[in-house]
Amino acid sequence: MTTQQTTESPAEARAPRTTEETGLPFLFLVELLSKVLFQRGQVRLPELASHVKLSISVITPLVTHLRNEKLCEVTRSGNSGTDADLTYHLTEAGTQRAIACLNRNSYAGPAPVTLAAYVAQMEAQSVRHLHVTRADVQAAFHDVVASPHVLDQLGAAMNSGRAIFIYGQAGSGKTFLAERLCGLLRGAIAVPYAIMIDGEVVPFHDPVQHRPLSGAAPAEDGGELLRPLDPRWVRGLQRPTALTGGELTLEMLDLRFDPNTRLYQAPPHLKANNGIFIIDDLGRQRCSPLELMNRWIVPMDRGVDYLSLHTGLVFQVPFDVVVVFSSNFLPERLSDGAFLRRLGYKIEVPPQSPAEYEQLFRQACAQYGIAFDAAAFDYLLSGLHAKDETPLLACYPRDLIRQVRDLARYESTPPALTQRSLDWAWHNYFAGAGARRVAAEQQKKERERRDTQTNPLNQGRQG
Repeated sequence: MTTQQTTESPAEARAPRTTEETGLPFLFLVELLSKVLFQRGQVRLPELASHVKLSISVITPLVTHLRNEKLCEVTRSGNSGTDADLTYHLTEAGTQRAIACLNRNSYAGPAPVTLAAYVAQMEAQSVRHLHVTRADVQAAFHDVVASPHVLDQLGAAMNSGRAIFIYGQAGSGKTFLAERLCGLLRGAIAVPYAIMIDGEVVPFHDPVQHRPLSGAAPAEDGGELLRPLDPRWVRGLQRPTALTGGELTLEMLDLRFDPNTRLYQAPPHLKANNGIFIIDDLGRQRCSPLELMNRWIVPMDRGVDYLSLHTGLVFQVPFDVVVVFSSNFLPERLSDGAFLRRLGYKIEVPPQSPAEYEQLFRQACAQYGIAFDAAAFDYLLSGLHAKDETPLLACYPRDLIRQVRDLARYESTPPALTQRSLDWAWHNYFAGAGARRVAAEQQKKERERRDTQTNPLNQGRQG
């Protein structure tokens, strides 16, 4: 797999040496320092620079401005006789100013990057630049038991850059396959700690979503007199994979401002840019599938989304994410033709073949330390699955083997795959589904018999 990436991107830029090079307003940076000083008390200049991810040459004029405005004071707290002994803290007037700033927006972390820089970085490391081959799929799914046809569809779909709709019966392995798609994402990315939009700060870097890429080379390097890279960017991260299910609401897809914490929260699909966003159990959200899908029509079609600040300003952000819908329902049942046309691939995950099912069963036995027994497995297929007309779904082997293990623990005996243990596990797991099916069929025959007896037309036909 290869990626195409521009040679210059904001995350590769050197650390700014002046306030002008940060791209941020001077007074905004002054307010940011005020909030940091308010929260941390007495702070030395190197500590302050490290906290806001700006060089001392950038924050020195900011601190000077605070001192000139009688908002900040300097105290010597050491005996070295150098500037290293100097600590900075707010005056009473500075404290009042900081409180006012915190009441508007309480963000007091690393200095943000501009929205334009964020947009440029997302484009430079776009997920649409990825090239997935069959060899990549075989490597990423080498330990996965799945239909080769389905894996080929998934691999080709990842090259399209369009949304993917995966459907099938509950327990067929749709979510598992969707999550494993992250193994097809290659290349380290960089994200900012925060983004400034029209004077407002939106925290962006999320340690849960944005995880370090194992084996990634250090981003900091020499050059230009050893001037470091801009520390406002977090580099060497793996492409994100976000998963949301029935808890998803339309409100979660918008930029939210918490009036209590006075902080913004970026929506999950924005944090998933340059990666994958999986919507699991589509059709079971608290909003209707049609409402949810209508929310995605413009982003999927144009590659951009529109968010709004609590001030009312609407702004455009990249929508550079592979959206994967996973559902137990057929696509036609959930949406209309206008949306279905925007789905690049509609992929059905069928039940397993007997050979695939046996392979899954052997894996589950090995995982839980139970010897595989061919005769017992044949009984499972012919005596239980075939009898109850139960499809061979990917989730059953592991779940049934767990039941066998639980019974052995309860009886204080070594776990063994036998007809008795499989019967016990089957009836626990399916809660008598087979018996209910037989009863339902008997009731249906009884209704048909009564209808035949009471319907004169049927009686005449019988005669």
